[in-house]
Amino acid sequence: MVYRRSGARHTATLTPTADENGHYKAGVWVRDSGAGIGTMSFVDPHRGTFAGLGHSISDADTGADLTLLSGEIVPVTITGCIRGAAGSPGELRGEFAAAPAGTVLANDAAGVYGSYTGSCTAPALPVANLQEVTPGEAELWTTVLGTTAQPYTIQVERVTMTGSDPNRNLLIRVTDKRLLDATGGVVQGMSGSPIVQNGRLAAVLTHVLVNDPSRGYAIFATTMLEKADAVASSK
Repeated sequence: MVYRRSGARHTATLTPTADENGHYKAGVWVRDSGAGIGTMSFVDPHRGTFAGLGHSISDADTGADLTLLSGEIVPVTITGCIRGAAGSPGELRGEFAAAPAGTVLANDAAGVYGSYTGSCTAPALPVANLQEVTPGEAELWTTVLGTTAQPYTIQVERVTMTGSDPNRNLLIRVTDKRLLDATGGVVQGMSGSPIVQNGRLAAVLTHVLVNDPSRGYAIFATTMLEKADAVASSK
């Protein structure tokens, strides 16, 4: 058996063993596929690429980033939400469409990227430079019911230019009562939701603070745009 661990290739001999019924088993735990709800952050219609999540897709049990062989993105209709509470992150629930809207080409620490083939009706926005992202009021665009994203008011509490973790460039707090009433704040499935400040795409939501679901972290949109351009160049 050939396997890869930490980027290195290894070979091992595996000997199946018979169980009490005489059936041979190998004792191998295989994770061959996965699915989940996340938010697409933006589409570049000129390059035909998309970016989403703002963080990598990881194994739910081990926390390790999944090695990508192939993947698709499909539209989702959000049907409900489990509200978040301190110590218990909530999550969006939804139904997947049958037809894919794109192909996943990269599962990166800064997000998920690939080719986009679906429709694009969202307004075009310029991407903010790092120096243009400041503490203060902004909008979080996210979908908590149906298929249409809505803007919700948030407060950018902190902006870190040189932090060691690029997924936590911004600390944000949800202030919109509608979103707090519906979800409790930031819940799983909202990762990738764009943050707009002064008419520019400033950042992308990445994580929730487990002990305070009204707060979350975000990554600079420029970081994700650079990753998306690199994927487009390598296609």
